[in-house]
Formats: sequence, structure tokens, C-alpha cells
Amino acid sequence: MRCLFAIALMTASTLAAPASAQWINDISEASFDVGAGISYGPGYFGDDETELGPWGTMRNLTLGTETGEEKQGFSLIPSFGYIGTRKDGDHKELHGLDNIDWTAEVGLRVNYVDGDATSYGAMRVGIGGHDGLVGEIGTKYRFIINDKLTLWTTAELQLGDDSFTDTYFGVTADESAASNFREYDPSGGIYAANIGLEARYSLTPKTSILGKITYGRLLNDAGDSPIVRDRNQPEINLGIARRLNFRF
Repeated sequence: MRCLFAIALMTASTLAAPASAQWINDISEASFDVGAGISYGPGYFGDDETELGPWGTMRNLTLGTETGEEKQGFSLIPSFGYIGTRKDGDHKELHGLDNIDWTAEVGLRVNYVDGDATSYGAMRVGIGGHDGLVGEIGTKYRFIINDKLTLWTTAELQLGDDSFTDTYFGVTADESAASNFREYDPSGGIYAANIGLEARYSLTPKTSILGKITYGRLLNDAGDSPIVRDRNQPEINLGIARRLNFRF
């Protein structure tokens, strides 16, 4: 599975790199939203209860041209992710399972912009709680309602290698002996599918309210894990964001 992820990443980078190099002289600005707020969703992968927690975001990266329009076609950009801790002390049903530290994820993302539609694929490596390879492929569509309100609809598949699925969905022999869960060794691959609706409402030219509603469903070996109490994983995020601009 790691080999397949690496091949996919190298292929995407090879396809995007010539086009990205060709556009360096055309791109005059990069901008993105950085914000913080609250999240209401499952406490861990497969949880059947929801809880409030902090939400940090860096999203909606836009590459602009000298005319001020978003750059069309391929681009290769950084990709970041974060997964919080999982402790059996916070969830009594997980008693006997190993605790998992928080994880930072870093990698690359390939975008293809065609008008208001964007297709993308991302690949990241975990540092901390898991050291696997994860990513997603998906598409999003932008609706500019007016000069203050912009909406995005999103559909994506999430992927993880064996190391990732073992960490969050597996049960080792020792964990099985210490808990009520049977031993389980899941394979990597597509582990979830998400659809979402995101909104950005501008309070000022640089400051906005961000909101996002996501419906996720765990699939395949991840969804069959004995740890999973509910395959459905809805989440709501709300926060304040600042638009950062960098000109070249």
C-alpha cells in the first residue's frame, strides 16, 4: 500500500510540475484562510457520540494571476492535516486500547481548476500518533452568491495505508486481551467518503465567518472495525478566519 501511495504521489508531481513551472511568471498572488473556532463531531474515528472541541483551519488556497483572477489548470501546493489524541480515559468504551498521541500531517496536493470547479488529490505523511501515509481525492464547486457570501460543495474519498488503519481501527493481540474487542488487522485503502457544504461570509475584506457541515461514512475494513460504533460520522465546524495574501 505504501508503494502504491508513493507511485501515485510521484505521478501527480510529475504531471503537475511542468505546468507549475510554466505558470511561475503568471502567478502574482497566493491567498488562503487561517482561522480558529469550534468543532462538533465524533470524539474519535467511529465514535457514536458527538462532542465539542477546538477547530483550527487553513483552507481555500487560491493562486491568483496579474489580472486578479484565480489561476486555471494544474497547480502543486502544500497539504497539511491534524488528528487529535485518542485516550481510553476520555472514552470508557475504549478501555484496554493503547492511547494515540496527536498527529501532524504534511505533504503535497495537486489541484486542477476549471472555472468554479476544482478537482484535487493529496498525499501526506503522519508525524506523531501515526506514521502512515494518508490522503484524499475529491472535487469541489464554488458558488459566489454575492460579494460577501461564497459557498463550496465537496465530495471526496479518504485514503490511508496499512499503518494508518492499524493505528486507528486495528486491535492488537495485547489490546484484545486487555479489552472487550476482538483482535483485528485492517488493510489500507479507501477508509471513508465525505460530502460537505462550506460557507464563507465576509465581515470585512480580510475577516470572515467560516462554517462547514460534513457527512462522512467509514468504509471497507475501517468501517468493519470492532472499535467503530457508528459508520456515520457527521461534523459541524464554525469559526472566524483571516484571509492572508502573499504577492510575488
